[in-house]
Amino acid sequence: MRILDEIKLMLLGTSITQTKLAELLGERLNKNYTYSNFHSKLSKGSIKYSEVKIIADILGYEIKFIKKDN
Repeated sequence: MRILDEIKLMLLGTSITQTKLAELLGERLNKNYTYSNFHSKLSKGSIKYSEVKIIADILGYEIKFIKKDN
């Protein structure tokens, strides 16, 4: 699944729009994020892991790596 689709799923249960999420991310990073450049990063899959961690935190999630059973 693409990161854009993952974030859309996380947004479903909230009142936060992608535009608002871009704004909140920009505030956390002290950068000017517009919906356009935010959406472009998500669509291209070029968003940084550090940004994804902040997005998860904003939306009340945490990222965990779980070792597979081989």
